[in-house]
Amino acid sequence: MSIPRNDTNERTGLLGRTTSSGSQYHHEEHPVWKRWPVNVYHVTRATLVSNYVNALLVFVPLGIIAGALHWNPTAIFVLNFFAIIPLASLLSFATEELSVKLGETLGGLLNATFGNAVELIVSIVALKNNEIRIVQSSMLGSILSNILLVLGCCFFAGGLYYEEQEFNETVASTMSSLMAVASASLIIPATLYAVLSRSKSKTEDNILILSHGTAIILLILYILYLVFQLKTHTRLFEDAPKKNPAVSGDAEANGDIPAQVVSATAGTAADDEEEQEEEEHILNPWAAGVALVVVTVLVAVCAEYLVDSIDSIVETSHISKTFIGLVLLPIVGNAAEHVTAVVVAIKNKMNLAIGVAIGSSMQIALLVTPFLVILGWIMDRPMTLHFQTFETVVFFLSVLVTNYLIQDGKSNYLEGAMLLGTYIIIALAFYIYPDDAPDIGSLIGS
Repeated sequence: MSIPRNDTNERTGLLGRTTSSGSQYHHEEHPVWKRWPVNVYHVTRATLVSNYVNALLVFVPLGIIAGALHWNPTAIFVLNFFAIIPLASLLSFATEELSVKLGETLGGLLNATFGNAVELIVSIVALKNNEIRIVQSSMLGSILSNILLVLGCCFFAGGLYYEEQEFNETVASTMSSLMAVASASLIIPATLYAVLSRSKSKTEDNILILSHGTAIILLILYILYLVFQLKTHTRLFEDAPKKNPAVSGDAEANGDIPAQVVSATAGTAADDEEEQEEEEHILNPWAAGVALVVVTVLVAVCAEYLVDSIDSIVETSHISKTFIGLVLLPIVGNAAEHVTAVVVAIKNKMNLAIGVAIGSSMQIALLVTPFLVILGWIMDRPMTLHFQTFETVVFFLSVLVTNYLIQDGKSNYLEGAMLLGTYIIIALAFYIYPDDAPDIGSLIGS
């Protein structure tokens, strides 16, 4: 997922020096064959120390070696689990560095594509292995962790410093409405499944047809949302909250947030001075593109070993696949983003926090999940929007609670505690929820 970087110190905190433009990395008096290795070294070093979580990169070679040499499945799962966390951070870093050079619209599309790349790659690998339950639970888990866990932490942490915080009501209203549509797209297949279970028609085939059509419609809605926010109704998303300090304009220039969220968090003219003091971007477009390719390949390799070890983990630890996909896997892709979103909320930049939490959930619901349904259609895998009835109800209730809490455009620590409490209750429920539990729809049919 796309990770906001709102403080220049967050990017260069381990460098011990400022990554400013000038002769620090470029020495024109030396020939190219001498300058190039030096530049590569400095850029690579600056990228690796851009985030403290990159210290976990040591798990990447360990995880790959463990999978290649067929170590204990538990060791393979744990090592690759921790390996993907820094890779997700680097993927987001490279995406933001590249997207800022492409302009707002193309940058928004790039962030939409790569912002949830880790979840997408893990799900594609699971889909290839016909692990439909892992795919569905990881998609649902990513949505729930963002709208409940991340947003709850933001509200709670920010509420400890401010009596009440405000954010753009237009953004909140639009996103909550789209999440309600996404919720309906899961409720309808679950309800239809319960009805068709008493019919003589081919239930699974009908659910597949409904899912394919619904997925196409959701993708169209997401495209229309991008056009609505980036092109036709940009002004509505530029209204800053009255009582909150304006969000720094250098957030957009530094690629701190997805471009489709930038318009909702744009600062006022008071931020012009900060824009002029922004630091130089570490990666040029070519370097960012190469980083994207390399990191994506590493994520795919680690994800392959991670998914392959899940069956053994389920057998030895007696943890359900649903719990792994719904609670554990979202931590892999969202860990760095969780921390940064909380830091943003503490700085009273709630537009950024809302954009990260709910915006990421909306991407999963309207872009990633429908894409996986279409991909399953192409790969001849029975990937549908028919989730277990229990999961569908949990999703609906989570969206309902979140919409109630954000519709007034204000937040406090109590609302954050409500969201966190809801997430913990859901996590406990899925911890004891067995994989072989029958769907309510099938019980009705019998």
